[in-house]
Amino acid sequence: MLYVDIPTQAEIGALVAARGEAMVSIYLQTTPETQHIDAARPRLKQLTQDAVAQLEEVGVAKRTIWPIEEQLHDLLDDDDFWRVQANALALFVTPDSLRSYRLPNHLSEMAQVADRFHLKPLLRAVSMPQHAFVLALAENEVRVVELLGDTPAQEVRVPDLPKDAASVAGTANVNSRNYSGRLGSSEGQKHHLRQYCRQIDAALRGLLSGRSEPLILAATDPLLSIYRSVNSYPHLASEAITTSPVRVPAHELGAQARSIVDGINAAAVADFAALYAMRENEGRATTQVARAARAATFGAVDTLLVDIDSVVPGLVDEDSGEVTFDKEDSAVSYGVIDEIAGRVIANGGKVIAVRRADIPQEAELAAVLRYAV
Repeated sequence: MLYVDIPTQAEIGALVAARGEAMVSIYLQTTPETQHIDAARPRLKQLTQDAVAQLEEVGVAKRTIWPIEEQLHDLLDDDDFWRVQANALALFVTPDSLRSYRLPNHLSEMAQVADRFHLKPLLRAVSMPQHAFVLALAENEVRVVELLGDTPAQEVRVPDLPKDAASVAGTANVNSRNYSGRLGSSEGQKHHLRQYCRQIDAALRGLLSGRSEPLILAATDPLLSIYRSVNSYPHLASEAITTSPVRVPAHELGAQARSIVDGINAAAVADFAALYAMRENEGRATTQVARAARAATFGAVDTLLVDIDSVVPGLVDEDSGEVTFDKEDSAVSYGVIDEIAGRVIANGGKVIAVRRADIPQEAELAAVLRYAV
């Protein structure tokens, strides 16, 4: 099983705003396969040593470094923590705290040290969905299947989910209706199925509250259209698995859902490309890092595409947005593109972390602006 704890927007906002003398960001490849997870521990030990070396190189006091090192060593020795993992682990460490997030994405390993956290790899986990739920809906059964990264999908238990439509109706079947003079099997069936779907929607609120992952329907009409009519979850996917899910294994539903998720992601990138082309002609789009930094500082960036793996060392002035580039990473500089992304989020913009091939001109970033800067 894949164990994930993807940060909420509020948590990301807090990470973006955090500042300090020694802020350590570590990304580590892990595995949900318990028998193989121990291979990640020596790699974390090496990344810890890399982070400590960066801190020492710029003269950070040992009394500041020691608490960071101690927290990471404690984590290395915590067998319970390592027992449940996903495909990647993100760690954000200061002398006073350690925050960990288990992610479904496969991310490049790195240790970054600065006066703020390096968050761009984390953004992909929240900006491009690799996590989704499938509602496998039929008259005689209902299941919820969770899709996480590249691992086989698995059924999840949802409290208060009804067993079937007949149990909700309190009848042997859903093909009758006998009150207020409104008769007829077709009319009665739709009434009971709508009641069934409303109970399912209510049961799902506990699972989906505060989430933004797609919910993908696997159903046939009339249930498919009826559920859409009563659904309250704002991220219900427009595309559905339009075959009966009865007796279809969870991993097969997951495979079909994964193609829908890929389509959602591809559509988001395509929509950005079309918008970028239009705004570029208006002087409201750029792939220039320096211009994007100024725009982000003044709250002018509406949407930003960034290369998930790129790190551009340097500084961005807090007031002017002017960029000073460095030749290599150090504890006195940070990822410029990461900082730009953070400022976009802080000013209410949207950040989508992708691979470079998905960015216009295959640049390190591309920004669509609210107004020309």
